[in-house]
Amino acid sequence: MKHIIPFLVFIIVLNSCTSEFKPATFETLSVEEPFEAEISATYSKAEGNSELSNTINSNVEKAIIETLNTPENKTGLNAILKAFNTEYLTFKEEFSEVSEPVWELHIETELAYQSEDIITIAISTYEFKGGAHGNDKIKLLNLDAKTGKTIEITDFINDIDGFTKLAKTHFIKSLEANRKNLTIENFFFGEPFQLPENIGFSDEGLILIYNVYEVASYDLGYTEFMIPFEDAEPFLQIN
Repeated sequence: MKHIIPFLVFIIVLNSCTSEFKPATFETLSVEEPFEAEISATYSKAEGNSELSNTINSNVEKAIIETLNTPENKTGLNAILKAFNTEYLTFKEEFSEVSEPVWELHIETELAYQSEDIITIAISTYEFKGGAHGNDKIKLLNLDAKTGKTIEITDFINDIDGFTKLAKTHFIKSLEANRKNLTIENFFFGEPFQLPENIGFSDEGLILIYNVYEVASYDLGYTEFMIPFEDAEPFLQIN
């Protein structure tokens, strides 16, 4: 199976919680159903049947599905997996003379960070339906730890312009440290520096990830860097 979360090297942090608040606990589930296509799904699920757990699980499943190229009339993760397999079987039947590799769909999530205030879940998907290469995507999903609702970047960063300037500084530092002779001119396709869609939390700071093709050519793959909490703290609205 293709390893599709190359960046999750950060240790999960579980901050101390007050007796009044019971944080969500997570288990890892895997889809065991056999398919003719190469399909796998391993994902984090909040345990129990509380309103908090149900909200978290609903938002995680929704975020997973949003990363996939799914049929418009299919909802629910299991239905998506079955639809992918059916599409593959239909393709094999209609184009039996074509020698193509087996289609692949891999889904993997990881609980990357959890505190009393916020949960970050990393979602990585890989789809392959033939051709030169598959479609990789990473999504950092931030959730309110007390409600399970999705948190947008503007909910935890109080000065986007100031944070963007800070991020650009750390982006350039990360390029200088990777020793690949890359400069900021190799990115953003001639446009000014921009924040990625994916910003999440780790125990050391904020992780910023650009997906493949978002700021550079496919050959450069994912682009990621970190801003330590001591630098990001003036711009954060969440403890």
